[in-house]
Amino acid sequence: MPLKILVIDDERPTLSMFRLMLDAYGFEVFTAENGEEGIALFREHAMPIVLTDIKMPGMDGLEVLARIKELSPATEVIIITGHGDMDLAIKALGLDATDFINKPIRKPALDAALGRARERIDLAKSREEDFLVRQRDGVGIIDIRGAVNSGSEARLKAAFDEAGTGPTGVVLSFSKSTSINGAGIALMTQLLLDCRKAGTAVAMAGLSDNFRQVLSMVGMTTLAPLYDTEEDALASLRTEPRSDP
Repeated sequence: MPLKILVIDDERPTLSMFRLMLDAYGFEVFTAENGEEGIALFREHAMPIVLTDIKMPGMDGLEVLARIKELSPATEVIIITGHGDMDLAIKALGLDATDFINKPIRKPALDAALGRARERIDLAKSREEDFLVRQRDGVGIIDIRGAVNSGSEARLKAAFDEAGTGPTGVVLSFSKSTSINGAGIALMTQLLLDCRKAGTAVAMAGLSDNFRQVLSMVGMTTLAPLYDTEEDALASLRTEPRSDP
């Protein structure tokens, strides 16, 4: 059975483009030209993925996002922003958006966002652990998959406590599918501050380009540098002395 997806945008050519592309990807596609129509369709069909433009007359994308999350907190809501409009993207993440893409829509960016959404949906269905801890050469590594949000607090704190027992430090190894909303950003920032106070060095690796930009903008990379690969993150901890609490 094809996965249902809803696209909300006030520009008909954009909706036509999305319908053609998403039909070709095998989705069951629903479209709406405004927020009110989109919410009505969502109530009727409960799509697991929603794409909504952020700037629309009447009910804008942020209000659409808030309404959908009230109806179904687990729904993957991907916000469509203007090019380079990171402030709005971060505001949307604070309202529990799971991802964002920029206009003009480019196929690689859309493919990547949809791929991340599918992976998170599959992970939630499988009920596999989203935070796994392992040790490597004296470094505690936390593999992070799925979504980091307010519901992650107890599990992520436990993972930090377990990983932080190693003598060298901690690496946060993110999957490309990882999504971090506003509550998740606040949670991770506090955990990184706690590590700094305890003298535990932390480095990060992985993440999609979208969320790499977000972590940089909110200042998280000043608490823990972000590298392309786990190997690079491990190397950084081996070469830098452990700080004193």
